[in-house]
Amino acid sequence: MEMGSTLNMDFQEDSGTLGSLPVTTSRNMSSSSSAFFSANQSPFFSPRSSTCQFSESTRSDAQCDSANLSADPPSSCSGIQGTECHGNAQFDWPDMKLEPTACISSDFRKSDHVVSNGTLSSYGHVGDNGYYDLIAKHRKQMRSHDMSFSPVPISLSSNRNRSYDIYIGLHGRKPSLQRFANWLRAELELQGMSCFVSDRARFRSSRKLGLMEKAMDVSSFGVVILTRKSFKNPYTIEELRFFSSKKNLVPIYFDLSPSDCLIRDIVEKRGELWEKHGGELWFLYRGLEKEWKEAVNGLFRVDEWKLEAQDGSWRDCISRAVTLLAMRLGRRSVVEQMMKWREKVEKEEFPFPRNENFVGRKKELSELEFILFGDISGETERDYFELKARSKRKNLMIGWSKSSSVEERLGKRQWGSGSRKGKEPVIWKESEKEIEMQSTERQQNQRPKGGGWTSRRKKSAKIVYGKGIACVTGDSGIGKTELLLEFAYRYHQRYKMVLWVGGESRYIRQNYLNLRSLLEVDVRVENCTDKSKMKSFDEQEEAAISRIRKELMRNIPFLVVIDSLESEKDWWDQKLIMDLLPRFGGETHILISTRLPRVMNLEPLKLSYLSAVEAMSLMQLSAKEYPIAEIDVLRTIEEKVGRLTLGLAIVGAILSELPINPSRLLDTINRIPLRDISLSGREAHSLRKNTFLLQLFEVCFSVFDHADGPRSLATRMVLVSGWFAPAAIPVSLLALAARKIPEKHKRTCFWRKVLRSLTCGFSSSYSKRSETEAYSMLLRFNIARSSTKDGYVHFNELIKVYARKRGLTGVAHAMVQAVVSRGSLSLHSEHIWAACFLLFGFGNDPIVVELRVSELLYLVKEVILPLAIRTFITFSRCRPALELLQLCTNALEVADQAFVTPVEKWLDKSLCWRPIKTNAQLNPCLWQDLALSRATVLETRAKLLLRGGQFDIGDDLIRKAIFIRTSICGEDHPDTVSARETLSKLTRLLANVQTHT
Repeated sequence: MEMGSTLNMDFQEDSGTLGSLPVTTSRNMSSSSSAFFSANQSPFFSPRSSTCQFSESTRSDAQCDSANLSADPPSSCSGIQGTECHGNAQFDWPDMKLEPTACISSDFRKSDHVVSNGTLSSYGHVGDNGYYDLIAKHRKQMRSHDMSFSPVPISLSSNRNRSYDIYIGLHGRKPSLQRFANWLRAELELQGMSCFVSDRARFRSSRKLGLMEKAMDVSSFGVVILTRKSFKNPYTIEELRFFSSKKNLVPIYFDLSPSDCLIRDIVEKRGELWEKHGGELWFLYRGLEKEWKEAVNGLFRVDEWKLEAQDGSWRDCISRAVTLLAMRLGRRSVVEQMMKWREKVEKEEFPFPRNENFVGRKKELSELEFILFGDISGETERDYFELKARSKRKNLMIGWSKSSSVEERLGKRQWGSGSRKGKEPVIWKESEKEIEMQSTERQQNQRPKGGGWTSRRKKSAKIVYGKGIACVTGDSGIGKTELLLEFAYRYHQRYKMVLWVGGESRYIRQNYLNLRSLLEVDVRVENCTDKSKMKSFDEQEEAAISRIRKELMRNIPFLVVIDSLESEKDWWDQKLIMDLLPRFGGETHILISTRLPRVMNLEPLKLSYLSAVEAMSLMQLSAKEYPIAEIDVLRTIEEKVGRLTLGLAIVGAILSELPINPSRLLDTINRIPLRDISLSGREAHSLRKNTFLLQLFEVCFSVFDHADGPRSLATRMVLVSGWFAPAAIPVSLLALAARKIPEKHKRTCFWRKVLRSLTCGFSSSYSKRSETEAYSMLLRFNIARSSTKDGYVHFNELIKVYARKRGLTGVAHAMVQAVVSRGSLSLHSEHIWAACFLLFGFGNDPIVVELRVSELLYLVKEVILPLAIRTFITFSRCRPALELLQLCTNALEVADQAFVTPVEKWLDKSLCWRPIKTNAQLNPCLWQDLALSRATVLETRAKLLLRGGQFDIGDDLIRKAIFIRTSICGEDHPDTVSARETLSKLTRLLANVQTHT
């Protein structure tokens, strides 16, 4: 305890005057891969301690942390930061009881769940010329409150004789620097390398500085992150000299390059960089010129470590640093793993290639960067000079709470004047119904004015800056996906990976779980037959989701893009989509596009139309020069097409691909008759408003038919695409479905068959060539877009909706036939699910496609059973798999009922003495196959229900299966014996449950 008293005095010495700090817990606790502790709480700890002992005041809150840490790899990290508090934020350390050993994981950059009042304070009115000042002021405040505070006990006993693999030294409070250092540390820890992170300039205690110097001495390598301010920091100079003398220095150039680090340029303030930050810097800390020059010159002796983390190369820098350090430390497996990861990311990270014709959206991209990062840098910083303030909107609140007002939207919206008084701490709250920033003191005293839903709705959330979540909304076809794609490509180096998730409500949970392959997470259902430990289906699904979410909550940054979010609730069980996401404010960022006016109670960034100049450039892709009259026609087309980016891109493609001018194109579009199709329903709302766009689609179809005949393969591929899932479609599967669309005129079938018989030897090569030509035509006219997967294609949702409305009879049936016959369960599972939706009528959907009994039997055996088992076991999606099997059972029962119904034929009526037979009697083999198929589905359902503890329902189903198999196959048949074994197991478990209850 004497040691604990001394340590407590050190805390008071470095912390100064500090105010009270409420101890709060986040909705989801992050799990670092090692024990990392910020020196805001302690200068030292025992990273490899196997147990965590906490004081009574913090024991309950920390249990979740220790549980998470215990499951992580046994790597360790120690990080130390200063405890000085800047700005207006003041904290006070609670009394702590020191224990012999302790371990804790903490982010040394910022608190996960406590935000200072000064971080997101209100601002006054801003004119057109004061917007950039707001950015600077906001950035300054973020740097003032970027530290993490979590009062926990510490240990000084077990760390004296240990060593570290990596020492990481840095200097500065810039959020981007600390984000980079967090990521580097977490990535090294993930690969099993222990780290010690320190910014020694923040400490005044000689005892703490001595501990950090010892950590430097026992580290195998010393990573020093260099910024333009590092050369005026005596501790960075000392680290450079120390590790350079040991020949284990690893410099990382953060916001400068090795060529900038010339002594003459720094001292003589040459160049724009050193004009502000250069000079005789050793005088700033009363150091020696010789030692300073020796440290800078030591950088040029490290030839093999040229690691630059400029704004566009964070990911490459960290990946290369981890690989090189692993090689030096003899970790061959880490090197191989990093190489495999890079290959996988290159192939699977992005769904689309980058749009080379992307125009405009500078303001939106800049605002998205500021919303996600809370700071701007690089070329984007210059774009802010062009931004103008939007009209002022008063009294906007965060969440449904009326307890505090916060800053208005930046960029095109001005910051409103704040009404919060004093220095109240602000806590970010996340729940199923709200995400709000709430004042802890005003909440109890302030009463809401007015009442009812309307008054609450008016005071809903606003854009939140720096919390890592952004939402973009706009009409269909306006360019939301293009904006998100451009942002992802532009800033992908700031993230370890871009994770693209389709937001359609029926597929979003499966798309989210598909991230398992990129994140290398096992989401398979747990195999447990003990009732006391058995989880329900909901618990098993939540466990799978939590494994993905936990991986995204490390200090490693990911960008999760949810594209085309349809609803805030999942279609299957009406659970909130928010439950899928990691906590906000962490390193992982969330970027959402949607047509909804509001998502998760946050005001989205409303995407407006392109400017006239940008729209004109999009329609003039061929660089043709038109006279003024034709330019006016282009402006008319722009207005008629609704200024939608999709329509503008198609117009530009037509003008560049065909020898046609704008006047003739406009005349052609106007003369195209509108088809008599029903545009009812919510999904066709955008089409009802824009009939000119529909005529533009018909012009493209006419061009395809003119080039390839009246039944153009390209046109049929578009029509059948509407029934596929909202995912990348294999071109071969799409072409196969297009060819299965039935003929309009049956009289042409005979000579077509004769022609096919004569040219059968050339049909395969011709089919492949026509398929490629049709695919190329769709891409050239911007009706479809290519995928990063070779041989796959995407269609815009507007085009797919129109294709479903326009489609001929039998198009959906053709899609189902193609998917069932050629679909791969591992490659095309989304499209197989889309076929199931058409076949079985999930929810309130009608049955669109009906199959013959022979086709249904093939479907059940080859598609339904493997799909249900894979969905249940591999992805832990229990309820969708069971619902699929139940609907399949219903379809088989309907078919069986039709088989046992008497069938009357005209011959039977004329011969009154002949008895009327059933289909079962006419086709006994087919009827037996149908009954056995139903028994197989019933047995599969029973086995799956056993895994969720629903023994009573499973018992009833397996008895039905046994009855069918006994009647047809006999009691000694292996399938009957297997079903009886399942019944015995269910009976035993059911008896145990009844005994316990």
